[in-house]
Amino acid sequence: MKSSVKLTVNGLEQEHQAEPRTSLLTFLREQCGLTGSKRGCEEGECGGCSVLLDGELVTSCLIFAVEAQGAQLVTVEGLGTPHHLSPLQEAFATDGASQCGFCIPGMLLAATNLLERNPDPNEQDIRKAISGNLCRCTGYDLIVAAISMAAELKKGARG
Repeated sequence: MKSSVKLTVNGLEQEHQAEPRTSLLTFLREQCGLTGSKRGCEEGECGGCSVLLDGELVTSCLIFAVEAQGAQLVTVEGLGTPHHLSPLQEAFATDGASQCGFCIPGMLLAATNLLERNPDPNEQDIRKAISGNLCRCTGYDLIVAAISMAAELKKGARG
C-alpha cells in the first residue's frame, strides 16, 4: 500500500506516493526526477547516492523514503546551476577532479557537509570526510586538491 511522502528537496516541496520499502534513492530518481544521486552498490558502501538529510550526510540507498517524511534534503542538483556553479563544483571543474563522474555527486555532498562544519580543513580532514565515497578513476588526489581549493575560495570570499 502506497503512502504519501512529503519533503523539501533543494528548497522545493515534493509530495509523491511511495511503497513502504521504496528507498529514498529510488524516490528521488523515479518520483522526483532527480537523477544526480547515483545507484551504485545499494549497500551504503560506495557513497554515490549520498545526500544531505536535515544537514546530515546519508546514503540514500539505505533509507526508506517514508523515513524522510517532512525532512529537508539537498541533492547534488541543489548545489548550483549550470550557469552558477557552487565553489566546490567550480573547483572540481577547474582542477579536473572528475573523470567518469560517477562518484562526483557523493563527493560533492560529502565535501559540502565538511565545509559547512569545518571551513578550513586540512588534507587529513578532507580525506576522512570523503572516505565513504569510492572513486575508481582519479586516485583521490585531484578530488582532495579541489576541495582544498574550494575551501580557500570560500575563505577568500569571507575576507
